[in-house]
Amino acid sequence: MSCHPDGFPLFLTFDLDAETMWTARDPNNANRPILMSQGAYGWKVGIWRILDLLDRYGIKSTFFVPGLVMEQRPQVVEALLERGHEIAHHSWSHAWIVNLSPEQEREEMERGIEIIKRMTGRAPRGWRSPAAEFSAITMDLLVDYGFDYSSNFFDDDSPYLHSHKGRPTKLVELPFRWVLDDAPFFQYSIVLPGRTLQAPSAALEAWTLEFDTLYAEGRMMMLGMHPQLIGQPSRLTLLDGIIKHALAHSRVVIGRCDELVDAMRPGLEAARP
Repeated sequence: MSCHPDGFPLFLTFDLDAETMWTARDPNNANRPILMSQGAYGWKVGIWRILDLLDRYGIKSTFFVPGLVMEQRPQVVEALLERGHEIAHHSWSHAWIVNLSPEQEREEMERGIEIIKRMTGRAPRGWRSPAAEFSAITMDLLVDYGFDYSSNFFDDDSPYLHSHKGRPTKLVELPFRWVLDDAPFFQYSIVLPGRTLQAPSAALEAWTLEFDTLYAEGRMMMLGMHPQLIGQPSRLTLLDGIIKHALAHSRVVIGRCDELVDAMRPGLEAARP
């Protein structure tokens, strides 16, 4: 049975890291204009292609945006809100959590919450960590600040409710895996040794096979993408292709994380041990 009352949930999510993808690795990268321009492509070009494609299909989605990017690119925030998309928490500066002290991690969390409240009028409901990392206190913060969902863990193909310190929480996990992320296929740079580029057809084949199995099993599918990668011309055909493939199936529901979580929560609560 599907984990969503109306069908099979497909999440098309986007991490708008922009330049923070590089400055979080090394602050000195801010002095390398060509490297920084690779991040700028996301907000200057890529995201607009993505938004137009989603509009053509009438799809509303979730964008995980670092607070620093929101502060620097308010025109992008305005466009996301005008087109009906959700903005979720993706830290303040995209700093890798494992390199932070507990005080620094809490500051990253609080600054991100503050700017989302200020620019969207509401607190963020969802969280995705930078570089898919948690510290010893990350779950404490998610519970303390009342998040409704997390999209971070790699341990399942179905949504589930977290327990923390032996107690049930309201936090719904929307798990994903690296094969469902565009970066392993497409993130290439001279500062990332060993990275190779793959054709969009390789990712489309992988994502289509993943979809077919997950759909047959009645689970869910979480895709994580980056506008600076998936928003390039050849890669947009990949996004278009997986949308077309999904919509050819009768029970597929594509939507924002917050809205799909609201729909699936009663079933998850009822199934909780």
